[in-house]
Amino acid sequence: MATYSIFQLFIFSFLILKSLSQTHPSPKQPPKSLILPVSKHPSTLQYTTQFNLGTPLNPQTLLLDLGGRLLWIDCENGYNHSSTYRPGLCGSAMCSAAKPIFGCELCLFSSSKQGFCNNNTCLVAIENTITTTVQFAEIAIDTISIGPFTMVPNFIFGCASAWLIKGLDSGINGVVGLGRTRIGFPTQLTSRFGGTFRRKFALCLPSSTSKSNGIVVFGDVRYVFYPNYNKSKLIDLTTSFSFTKLLVNPVTTADDVQGEPSADYFIGVTSITINKKPISQINTTLLSIDKNGFGGTKISTVKPYTVLESSIYNLVTENFAKELEAMNVARVAPMTPFTECFSTKNLKYNLVGVEVPNIGFVFENEDVYWELHGANLMVEISREVVCLGLLDGGLNPRTSIVIGAHQLEDNLLQFDLAASKLGFTSTLLEQEVECANFIV
Repeated sequence: MATYSIFQLFIFSFLILKSLSQTHPSPKQPPKSLILPVSKHPSTLQYTTQFNLGTPLNPQTLLLDLGGRLLWIDCENGYNHSSTYRPGLCGSAMCSAAKPIFGCELCLFSSSKQGFCNNNTCLVAIENTITTTVQFAEIAIDTISIGPFTMVPNFIFGCASAWLIKGLDSGINGVVGLGRTRIGFPTQLTSRFGGTFRRKFALCLPSSTSKSNGIVVFGDVRYVFYPNYNKSKLIDLTTSFSFTKLLVNPVTTADDVQGEPSADYFIGVTSITINKKPISQINTTLLSIDKNGFGGTKISTVKPYTVLESSIYNLVTENFAKELEAMNVARVAPMTPFTECFSTKNLKYNLVGVEVPNIGFVFENEDVYWELHGANLMVEISREVVCLGLLDGGLNPRTSIVIGAHQLEDNLLQFDLAASKLGFTSTLLEQEVECANFIV
């Protein structure tokens, strides 16, 4: 075993402390950015993050919901009593921000061991978007802690009962909503830290369920990664984004609130290509948001795979299969939940996954498009079979295209709320980079 002198230990300790002081802001200075880890659960394909809530610190594992209106947790079983907890009393500023659905109410649920049943509190409707169930929940505030130094006091959240977390993976205590609302997670962080904390966040979902984490980065940073083949090499992707507008759907797309714009992030897809060939037969009226809030394209982290309106789905899968047929790739029997499955016998693999036709979402003009490659298109069922990771959403769905999580993995997305635009890089795998390779 190696031995060290007192001088060596002193130098080592000094370097560690110096590194920490450079990496993390002083507790007295507001941060310019904050980072949350993102994990993928293998059984449910749900994406979660972790931080602490309350005083003393109470670790929380929460579902990451890109379009969720707010942070909510199970206050019956997943939240120990906190000295900094305060109920949202009727008439308070936090109630006004949360847009309660009723006036003052009696206890929402009985929870004598926790002490979170309060009279004269305002209620909001909150939704478990995995199960699409809705519950009324008390509004409250408490302190959240992100990393070793950053405390965010008076954070508004919904205090729900244990019933609402049914359908979430084991160990998940609630939901972090990143949606475009006054009490969405990104907006609350910006309002707490002021002008130096930019109203933007970046999302990078991990593709692995075991070895790696992704990230959500709030505020303004440089997006620097290292390639898998050399951890000492730096790849700066800060200026590598293409941009498209973030659209506002004026009608809510959620089941938990009415009378306000959707909290979801919509983008203006104008056409779809297969190997850069436009699919001309698509009914383009489905790609626009109508006056009732139907149609259009949104991005989701709670849908495991992209869901397309039936006529769009049929055209995309038909054209995709024709391209594979020309490559002498054989179709095989469907594998639930997928209908389009293929033999891997004549398929090859490269840095971006299996070599299949690329699918592109075209935006304002033909020069702005987001192209999906093999790793984001195909789902490996076995060594012999892969399936196209798209699902049929039926006729007349609320939203015509919902871009799901599998299509987002190892892509870096930047949601600039102040400028109302989305930055996207396409797959990082082209540079042998994964979301887990972000340099903190």
